[in-house]
Amino acid sequence: MENPTSPSPSPSYPVSAAGNALRVVRLLHELDELRVMDVADRLGVARSTAHRILAMLVFEGFAVQDRHKVYRPGPALRAIRGSHGAPPPDLITIAHPHLRRLADAVRETTHLMVLEGNGARFLDGVEGPQALRVSYRTGTLLPAHATSGGKAMLAALPADRLRALYPNGLPEDGAKSPKDFESLVNELVSVRRHGYALNLQESERGVHAVGACVRDHAGTVVAAVAVAAPSVRCTRARLTELSQPLLAAVRDIGQGL
Repeated sequence: MENPTSPSPSPSYPVSAAGNALRVVRLLHELDELRVMDVADRLGVARSTAHRILAMLVFEGFAVQDRHKVYRPGPALRAIRGSHGAPPPDLITIAHPHLRRLADAVRETTHLMVLEGNGARFLDGVEGPQALRVSYRTGTLLPAHATSGGKAMLAALPADRLRALYPNGLPEDGAKSPKDFESLVNELVSVRRHGYALNLQESERGVHAVGACVRDHAGTVVAAVAVAAPSVRCTRARLTELSQPLLAAVRDIGQGL
């Protein structure tokens, strides 16, 4: 009888390309971040080959790349491995056309993000058409309490789940975001009342943003969308104006899920 714990024999037919892709998926699962040179070294392939493998995984949703060219698990991989709060696998596909239309309509950058612990993970984005604009942050993980979309998602949590995310209070990151947990709780009351959250240079100096939740047909929050703009041309009053097309966009995305 075959030992169930013994390694499976290698297939007799050539599967090197598929095998390398699967090994990279496994590395992403185990390490949570990879660079092109890491993949090249571990697989023993050229960097150009490693780059093609990673680009394919990004295309299929198994990886995302941040601004520092670091690759991290994408929504498809997080859904497979059952990570907490993984978004629906079709979220990015459905949301992207709405992100683009919203960016074209308001002429500012749009972001799609999900809650990951007490952070906001940026899954997708579309840059606004103006010369002075906010860049998209796909792959980046920022403190949820310092982003508009993050605060919108935090506001939707029950009080006990919100408290569990900050067992030691808010981190001291020197940002202009709420300084303590009680200040955050008070701000989230306003977020729930208005249906959207503001970010006034809290995640990045010179950037203002407004964010709102995407809900599925059951009313469950699955993501958030934010509109971000340079603070020099986007006052608090302008953010309030932007909230209206933003709220329409998140409703449309939710209906498509």
